[in-house]
Amino acid sequence: MEIANSSLEDIDEIFKLYKLATDFQKTKFIHHWPEFDKLLVETEILENRQWKIIIDDEIACVWATTFDDPQIWGELNKEPSTYIHRIATNPKFRGRDFVKAIIKWSIEYSNDNEKLYVRMDTVGNNLNLINYYKKCGFDFIGLLKLTDTSELPAHYHEATVSLFQIKL
Repeated sequence: MEIANSSLEDIDEIFKLYKLATDFQKTKFIHHWPEFDKLLVETEILENRQWKIIIDDEIACVWATTFDDPQIWGELNKEPSTYIHRIATNPKFRGRDFVKAIIKWSIEYSNDNEKLYVRMDTVGNNLNLINYYKKCGFDFIGLLKLTDTSELPAHYHEATVSLFQIKL
């Protein structure tokens, strides 16, 4: 297993994984991802904030990071943190504990970048997902009703999010 930055050549595969993840979400959850803006993902790639796990020359999982997430985290955004977004796994590779691998990588990445927290959010109050992320090492901070979502993807509009963090 290798973790690397995604490249512009990966964009079709990234969107394929987003579509597969959204289709899966629709079978399990009330809230699901919208179709993401290609420019958003291209920008993340160019800024080295889009990541992938590669297994046997295939993209097994993708996610994005940022060091700034004020519309979701509000005042807590002032605390130096790495924020993880949009983990999407190739169904061929499900069940391999990629979230745990991403957390381990994120802790090292955050330490290297002098951050105090690894943070993540998910839309809704999904108890199964909350318990899963807690088992993966996150503390559940609580639920937050978002107010200013003007610069966030559509699934955040009018949303309540579950907030998670790992203190380093």
